Amino acid sequence: MDEMTGKKQPEKTAESAKPKRRNYSHRPHTAKQGAAEKAAPQQGEKKQKKAASQPKKSQEKQEGKNRSGRQPAQGRRQKLPSPAAAAAAAAAAAPQPRPKTRRQPRRGNRSAEVRIIPLGGLGEVGKNITLYECGKDMMLVDCGSMFPDSEMFGVDLVIPDFSYLVAHKDQIRGMVITHGHEDHIGALPYFLRQINIPIYATRLTCGLIRNKLEEHDLLRSTELHEIQPGQEIRMGCMTVRPIRVNHSIPDAVAYAIETPAGVIIQTGDFKVDFTPVTDEMIDLASFTEYGKRGVLALLADSTNSERPGFSRSERSVGRSFMNLFAQAEGKRIIIATFASNLQRIQQIIDMAIKYGRKVAISGRSMVNNTTMAFELGYLHAPENIIVDIETIHRYRPEELVIVTTGSQGEPMSALSRMSGGSHRNVRVGEGDFIIISATPIPGNEKMVTKVVNSLLRLGAEVIYESMYDVHTSGHAYQEEQKLMLSMVKPKFFVPVHGEYKHLKKHAITAAGVGIPAKNIVIADIGDVISITQDKIAITDAVPAGRVLVDGLGVGDVGSVVLRDRRHLSQDGLIIAVAAIDAASGKLVSGPDIVSRGFVYMKEAEGLIADAKAVTRKVIEQAAQRGGRRNLEELRGAVRDQLSNLLYRNTKRSPMILPILMEV
Repeated sequence: MDEMTGKKQPEKTAESAKPKRRNYSHRPHTAKQGAAEKAAPQQGEKKQKKAASQPKKSQEKQEGKNRSGRQPAQGRRQKLPSPAAAAAAAAAAAPQPRPKTRRQPRRGNRSAEVRIIPLGGLGEVGKNITLYECGKDMMLVDCGSMFPDSEMFGVDLVIPDFSYLVAHKDQIRGMVITHGHEDHIGALPYFLRQINIPIYATRLTCGLIRNKLEEHDLLRSTELHEIQPGQEIRMGCMTVRPIRVNHSIPDAVAYAIETPAGVIIQTGDFKVDFTPVTDEMIDLASFTEYGKRGVLALLADSTNSERPGFSRSERSVGRSFMNLFAQAEGKRIIIATFASNLQRIQQIIDMAIKYGRKVAISGRSMVNNTTMAFELGYLHAPENIIVDIETIHRYRPEELVIVTTGSQGEPMSALSRMSGGSHRNVRVGEGDFIIISATPIPGNEKMVTKVVNSLLRLGAEVIYESMYDVHTSGHAYQEEQKLMLSMVKPKFFVPVHGEYKHLKKHAITAAGVGIPAKNIVIADIGDVISITQDKIAITDAVPAGRVLVDGLGVGDVGSVVLRDRRHLSQDGLIIAVAAIDAASGKLVSGPDIVSRGFVYMKEAEGLIADAKAVTRKVIEQAAQRGGRRNLEELRGAVRDQLSNLLYRNTKRSPMILPILMEV
């Protein structure tokens, strides 16, 4: 298979019922091939002989008719000055038969319907996963996770709800991944424990997925396929082709999904970068070509839909690094960035080489990703430049650059441990020049600010995104979004990847470039978006939402547990302990009152004494009534009376836990 062109060699001799599939090749058609589509081979030979005896102008007209069955385009009516120009004109005209092949399913399947079900990534930043359903076939795009917000106490990770997918797992033909960021691959281990299907991704993305699956002991049982832009992937009645895009990580792709109803394009995270650092430029030609053939629907990245203009190139960060490295003369440089931002890491290595510094890597994910990237050739450095973090004491501070995780202020990250003085190898002080090369993800601003403040208190000089151009986004701004819409020319549009305000703004941008409002749908996770050639609408909803990961527990922390944790964090806990005679119901010992997070018991002895008295009174009254005792009702009575007392005296409502035991 010619993977770079997307052409499969077996298709030349495969089922003759679909001969037009070979038109998907990017190889130009000759005039003879165009003629063969309109006439038998013998007739084509006669026409060529006849054309050879005609004047050049008549020959050109005849070739135009052979190719398309109609008059040549304006540019080919003129007399060609040379054979080279004639070949160029033929090559330019070659793609013309392709739209017939691409649009054929749309003309022949007007009643076909495709259902798109976003199970994450809408109304939120992260947790991206989209289900495509056509007939009895399903396929998935991405399977990401997201950071917990400040109200998710103790939660480590948030992943999508896979219940609908588990119920239909026999229909899922596979999953394609757009790129290797955690918000697109982070939930894969949890998904694969429930549903084992083939995974398709580009080379670097496969490397990052392998690292993740090895940690969860799932690599051997997973069917992981490496793909290239232009390659064809069969998913039941759907065919998927990756298209190269730019992002803040190499090997990012969009996907063109050919369905019986038409072509649907999902961009994934993208930007238009004409000067990428370690990657090729976005394949604008393929997007434009699909636009010419006809695109039924576009699902496009909305993250930066509020930002006007164009995003800056990743190389602009390299220029900022050059100035900051010069400014940090005589100091140790510590740079925090995303572990998957290999283009940024390569620029840091280049600057270290230029200024004669060694580079040390800190943070488990950063070490794993850079090691894999060096092995695959996505990072390059002389052998003596990279040093082990354990050996940094051998070098003077001005000879070092430390690349670390923690740009989002994650509590257990390397930079957070440095700011708290608990990092095993790095002690931050006045001789450190720290650069946070990232923008806080919505919800992480407070954590990042906390880390910055702690580093400043230790005497370090801290540079972050709002001060210098030390970060550029990997997501398209408004003008790039307009460019994508104008190239693809979709009939229907669904903004994805972002909070509701981002989706709404992207919808306004789409309307501004001519897409009718009735053809634009802003959906929520779990919505079923039904698309035919004539209409788009939200027709149903499936189970969807968030599943919380806390340690080894997946899904065992629900809304009730979070509510209790929130209650404890706000008002604290009061525990009332007493022992009751099983026969008489009289108080045997206690009651004892324990306060945690509510009041300091030594300074609230009067309140604690009142709480004991209330508890004793409730138990004694129950004993006087006699009869069979219901301990649950008795605990409820103690809880109610203590709640009234504590609120009356403090205007606070702590969690109250009565522990009553019969002896």
